[in-house]
Amino acid sequence: METVKNKESHLRSILKGITWRFLATFTTMLLAFFVTGRISLAIQIGAYEFVAKLFLYYFHERLWLIVPRGTIRKIYNIFSSTN
Repeated sequence: METVKNKESHLRSILKGITWRFLATFTTMLLAFFVTGRISLAIQIGAYEFVAKLFLYYFHERLWLIVPRGTIRKIYNIFSSTN
């Protein structure tokens, strides 16, 4: 049985998503600026990207928590043993 200590909390998933989004969004804004040459457009693209990917990351994290540890390895072993 999984203990509460080993579970990823909703707050921790949110905080991880936010910190990652700052770094990733900054990278997106830099790339958008280099492509467009317009800082205002780069900031706008970064703002949309930040919100969209924050939600996507959170749900991605929560979905992975549904998959029991070792499941992917079991699937891999099934397919690798047939070759």
